[in-house]
Amino acid sequence: MSGVDAPAAADRFAPRRLAKSGDRSRDGRGRVRTMPPILHYGFRPFFFLAAVHAGLAIPAWLWLHLRGGVLPGSFAGLDWHVHEMLFGYLAAVIAGFLLTAIPNWTGRLPLSGWPLAGLVGLWLAGRAATTLLADPVAAMAVDLAFPSVLALSVWREVLAGRNWRNAPVAIIITLFGAANALHHAGNLDLVPQGLGTRLALAAVAMLIALIGGRIVPSFTRNFLARTGTASLPTSFGWLDKAALAATGLALSLWIAVPDEATTAAGMALAGALLLARLVRWRGHRTLGEPIVLVLHLGYLWLAAALLLFGASLAGFLPQSSALHALTAGAIGTMTLAVMTRASLGHTGRAIVADRSVQAIYALVTLGAALRVAAPLAPDLYIPLLATGGTLWSASFLLFAIRYAPVLWGRRAA
Repeated sequence: MSGVDAPAAADRFAPRRLAKSGDRSRDGRGRVRTMPPILHYGFRPFFFLAAVHAGLAIPAWLWLHLRGGVLPGSFAGLDWHVHEMLFGYLAAVIAGFLLTAIPNWTGRLPLSGWPLAGLVGLWLAGRAATTLLADPVAAMAVDLAFPSVLALSVWREVLAGRNWRNAPVAIIITLFGAANALHHAGNLDLVPQGLGTRLALAAVAMLIALIGGRIVPSFTRNFLARTGTASLPTSFGWLDKAALAATGLALSLWIAVPDEATTAAGMALAGALLLARLVRWRGHRTLGEPIVLVLHLGYLWLAAALLLFGASLAGFLPQSSALHALTAGAIGTMTLAVMTRASLGHTGRAIVADRSVQAIYALVTLGAALRVAAPLAPDLYIPLLATGGTLWSASFLLFAIRYAPVLWGRRAA
């Protein structure tokens, strides 16, 4: 994958021992010895909080939508739902992943202990502000502290470690933070409504295309090599470059001119190229290994979402279906795929999907499918919406329950 130095093998996804810092309060992996395990690495608190937030925010939104409930904060119900799923749940997953992956990329110490606790506190303050503060300016000021500090932390590590190949990741995280600010600005009628949402979703879609495009074939290759399969994923080549370039261009057009025919064509082309890219990774040979198969499913959702966007922007189906193929489908599936795998690997446990983990994958997939189908069946819209949302949120609550001992407990080995 061009531009992103992601881990190339499953055993490199777990934290490796870092260079000695001379700080006796830290162990060989850079964890602060005196702090509880939940604050040893960024993935621990942020994956747990992301799952709890996603599991509770969707039922809250369904209540607001179906019962006409009102929150005390400055956002209207739909805007609050969009904001908290993007800049609450999703931002926490991204933070957990990057704060744990970047030390592997740079060889520098991870954010651990009190600094990590402070960043968690900023995230929690943002959730309280957007939900409870009626003053939109005050809510924005509090909420933007977390993405600002996170972006600065990522840039500091990339620059200090001279890890220029991962500068695109830092740029995408900066754009994601800017999207948060634009969403608040839209709430204040300072910029067009929807601009911040499109920028955030485009940034995350590109992040999945980039990093997912490395870890999916890499972990698949490792699995197939262990099983003795000769047919391995195709190496990075011209088709991958074309798919990433087309995706970046299509998403840029969607941000700037979402209603143009050129944007619809660009989205359709990008989706087709991503699908062709995915076929070359031999996903059909991973049917017996759910923790690998789910990565292919997440990338398939991304390709499908862009294809659906092409169709919806051309007027052939509701845009809500395309939007939720990207959010509930691609983002929901890929975040759970990474969270379940990384949490096991980083804590010294076997990277295997037991029945509870397989149930997590089944729930998020079925929930996303029902949510995408809801706008296509007007007579069944409310039942499909409620059922899909319930199943989707249940997948994250099950993750929080199943992985609580993993994330809060000590490393197994």
